[in-house]
Amino acid sequence: MGLFSESVEVVCSPSGQPLRLQWGNRSYKIAADPLRWYERRKWWEEELRAERGRGAGLVDHEIWRVQARANEQSELRTFDIAYQADTGRWRIVKIHDAVRELSA
Repeated sequence: MGLFSESVEVVCSPSGQPLRLQWGNRSYKIAADPLRWYERRKWWEEELRAERGRGAGLVDHEIWRVQARANEQSELRTFDIAYQADTGRWRIVKIHDAVRELSA
């Protein structure tokens, strides 16, 4: 499992659900329904102050867990991606190890 932060391009549906990722030189299509949750961030450690009227993205990060593949024959990869509401940018924050079935 890898934990880091790297910029990624995300194409979303009109409702905001991720449909495709462009990361590095590869394009990935979302292959399963993504999961969304919010995580608190320690904004007081990252920001000098909270300006009046600024709220979106200040306290919570919007995180999506997506399963995607580069093509129909490739393995599924699981990514956690974060949406930064104040900038409109996406970042990969975690790549999960592939789960391999053990033969009996």
